[in-house]
Amino acid sequence: MSASTNGSFSRWMALMAVYFVVVNAIGVAGYMYFEGWPFHDALYMTVITLTAVGYHEVAPLSAAGRNFTMGLLALGLTGLGLWFALITAFFIEMDLAATLQRRRTMKTIAKLRDHVIVCGCGRTGRQVLFELEQSELDFVVLEVDPERVRTIRDRHPGVRVIEGDAARDKILESAGIRHARGLITCLSEDADNLFVCLSARVLNSELTVVARADDRETTAKMYRAGANHVVSPNVSGGVAMAAMLVRPSATTLLEIGNRLQELNLRTEQVALGTRSPAVGKALDATRIRESMVVVALLRGADQKEITFNPKGSTTLQVGDELVVMGTPGQLQRLGRWA
Repeated sequence: MSASTNGSFSRWMALMAVYFVVVNAIGVAGYMYFEGWPFHDALYMTVITLTAVGYHEVAPLSAAGRNFTMGLLALGLTGLGLWFALITAFFIEMDLAATLQRRRTMKTIAKLRDHVIVCGCGRTGRQVLFELEQSELDFVVLEVDPERVRTIRDRHPGVRVIEGDAARDKILESAGIRHARGLITCLSEDADNLFVCLSARVLNSELTVVARADDRETTAKMYRAGANHVVSPNVSGGVAMAAMLVRPSATTLLEIGNRLQELNLRTEQVALGTRSPAVGKALDATRIRESMVVVALLRGADQKEITFNPKGSTTLQVGDELVVMGTPGQLQRLGRWA
């Protein structure tokens, strides 16, 4: 529920509290005046009248006391009616706001094309979410844990989140998997990631699937299930930790990713389309190197022909992909231009 709605509800609650305090004070004063009762008897009679519980009077009432009781009863019923109406409106509005938010999210997702689907938002998934936000790619997060969903929506208001099990075909289809460019599954269990790979490959044979695997033995199964790339945090982390002692000089290369984030530099893969102004020109003629680093050139079927640090005289062709390094702004401008 929004902050404005919450604030309005708090104000109404405060007004209702003041209303009941004032009415109780009127009731106590009235019974003490009309019937001459002591404070505790007057308070008890006021409470049972306002709540309409139907208990017997403390003592026989005079005609003035009965008239006063009828008026007090009307005030009590009015207050209770307003109280129940306020509580009902609060829950209806809260549920309606959540429903409208879900509908808006689903409508936006239905229009997405070439987006990325992230399955699971645990420790690994949160890092994936951060990287995708920095790259400004459209993406959808699937998370089954309601608490994590609330955390994502609070910390990343603009992120599209679907609460549901990523292993279910219906949830994957609601995330637009048939129009997605890629899927990253980083669920906590290897068996769940394996199942997501199978489902995703069936629903979209052209999808690029990246899977997490904690166990080395599961890696081969992930590839057979349809994953294009498999990442094992345990294996890669262990290799990096051991290398820091065994090959300390060479491990600086393993820290490049962290250093780039500190310098606000990122790597990006830019494809050259048929209408790209870079096609047919030498790399140096495009002046790309003047503002960023060209790490590699990918060419050929499935981009298997890789040239690291390509020469400036290399003529760029349709379908070539440049792996470049620069600031987010530079990469965004290059993407629009190329």
